[in-house]
Amino acid sequence: MSELLVDFITSLDGYASGEGWPGFWGLEGPEYLAWLDEQPEVTYLMGANTYRLMSGFAAGEVPGGQDEFRAEEEASVDQLTQAPKVVFSSSLEEPLTWANSTLVRGDAVETVRAMKKDGSGILSTIGSLSLCRSLLRAGLVDRFRVGMFPVITGATGAERIYDGYPDVALEMIEHRTFDGRIQMLEYQPRVLEHPPLGAPA
Repeated sequence: MSELLVDFITSLDGYASGEGWPGFWGLEGPEYLAWLDEQPEVTYLMGANTYRLMSGFAAGEVPGGQDEFRAEEEASVDQLTQAPKVVFSSSLEEPLTWANSTLVRGDAVETVRAMKKDGSGILSTIGSLSLCRSLLRAGLVDRFRVGMFPVITGATGAERIYDGYPDVALEMIEHRTFDGRIQMLEYQPRVLEHPPLGAPA
């Protein structure tokens, strides 16, 4: 049986990205990069918007506000290119141009449920906020991991990660600090029908 990991990289105030900021907010350090290199192989799950963005980077499109990719960003994109990827979309057309990508038009929740049951290894989301919400609501997420970078992007932040989420209880199973500034927090999530001290609606 496969394990499903929801994996986010965020600012302190819960944004997935910020206009004009480089990848990793420019704050990745040697400890963090070494840890990324040590991660086991996974199959990545994503929606159409994330696919369009990341496949564009793989094809050489540079994020707005940058003249070129930094070496760390290139390495991250190359690693994603080599990994198997499952893309959930009703708007994309086959064949997908990004290497090792498979298009699925069916229901994402039911497809991932079957992948977990019949597969092995780790399934990991990348970006794809609405997909992550759906998988969490369905009770399919085994681990919820947040790499929290020490910036507040109140003026430039984009993609508020937790808007639209249900209430979720999180049991911490691991935590680390990289390069004296990046917090890595990992939890087992449990979706709540109502707050613990509240009455059912």
